[in-house]
Amino acid sequence: MLRRNVVTAGFALALTLAAVPAIALAASGGTADGPLYTQARSLAAATLTPPAPGLVDALERDLGITEAQAVARLANETAAAGVEPEFGRRLGAAYAGAWVVGATSTLTVATSDAGRLALIRDAGATPQLVAHSLATLEAAKAALDRNQAAAPRSTPVWYVDIRENSVVVLTGNPAEAKKFVRASGADPAVVAVRQSAERPQPLNDVRGGDAYYMGGRCSVGFSVTKAGSQGGFVTAGHCGNVGTATQGHNRVAQGTFRGSSFPGNDYAWVEVNTQWTPRGVVNAYGAGILPITGSQQQVVGASICRSGSTTQYRCGTISQHNTSVTYPEGTITGVTRTTVCAEPGDSGGPYFSGSQAQGVTSGGSGNCTSGGTTYHQPVNEILSAYGLTLAGSGTDPTPTVTQSPGGTWAPNTNYTVGAQVTYGGVTYRCLQAHRSLTGWEPPNVPALWQRV
Repeated sequence: MLRRNVVTAGFALALTLAAVPAIALAASGGTADGPLYTQARSLAAATLTPPAPGLVDALERDLGITEAQAVARLANETAAAGVEPEFGRRLGAAYAGAWVVGATSTLTVATSDAGRLALIRDAGATPQLVAHSLATLEAAKAALDRNQAAAPRSTPVWYVDIRENSVVVLTGNPAEAKKFVRASGADPAVVAVRQSAERPQPLNDVRGGDAYYMGGRCSVGFSVTKAGSQGGFVTAGHCGNVGTATQGHNRVAQGTFRGSSFPGNDYAWVEVNTQWTPRGVVNAYGAGILPITGSQQQVVGASICRSGSTTQYRCGTISQHNTSVTYPEGTITGVTRTTVCAEPGDSGGPYFSGSQAQGVTSGGSGNCTSGGTTYHQPVNEILSAYGLTLAGSGTDPTPTVTQSPGGTWAPNTNYTVGAQVTYGGVTYRCLQAHRSLTGWEPPNVPALWQRV
């Protein structure tokens, strides 16, 4: 009989973040049924199944919080990720970013327009007035990225820091860094040059979730499917070139690199052969095998975990998105910077927040004894680049498809408790008052709709 192995990747938690997409924000900053963020937190708490004990233990250990705080934090981070895009839409050019703070992750939203502070407050978040919009910060970073070839070796990292409201440049030689900033044309008023001994490097030839071999060792990130293909997994681009053959953790012939980008990016995907079946789960070692249910990007300050064969299951927080980091091989742009530690042996493995895939391990500095900084390539960019879909965690490797539309349910509509709609030939009763959005289809959000 044909032996069928499971492609795993390193994590998960039964937290249905996909069931808590952004809530529509009314002109007042909230809705008739309560503030935006308050509603989102209530919904997140209602849809949060008991977290995996291993995840709670890891958050307690690595973030220094209690079990109750860890559970509350997961729900609040779910809510923050859901509403953050809507704050961006409503604040427009005055939006300056959002992040969570504190042991239980309460949401702060920044704006460069004092006239918008009340809108944020009325929506249930903590407002913060800053000098520069997010668009201004991103424009300055883009100028540095365009001039990355001129970056001195002493200046390996720069990123948008929304909490500081500046673009931070890390360097071992401030004079060289300032010259680089001036030459790039970036607005010096929004750039902060910081002395740093950080020297990031890719974590080569090692395994993170499950190991795979290609002359060396790297790790599976997340299992994926692709139309017309057996599917496979995403991983780090520095682990192999297009055409490189791989073997699985058990040295059985596994697949082939079908796409790879490094430097510039640090991502790749491997198509597996028929002996391997992609599953939407990751190996969290002592916490067991856990499911991945989506890939909604979390906000700055949120908890995030990763898995790897060297340091196993580790957690920390998101420091910055949109970071540029220079390795000896070249500069990688658009990665996320985190406080999660890693060591050689963890490259290519999965980063996740709740049950949501976040990215694959690229590189970092430091270690898990003294602490360190790591970078991951966002998973949604990889999926988009290669036309991939995260694999489901059930027995059927085909990704779940939303039921065909039809009936009286509609997006962008206010529904009250008890209202009835039809969708896909089925009748549903509203359980919680809300304003619907695409993604909130009745079969997708059982906390909002009950099948009649």
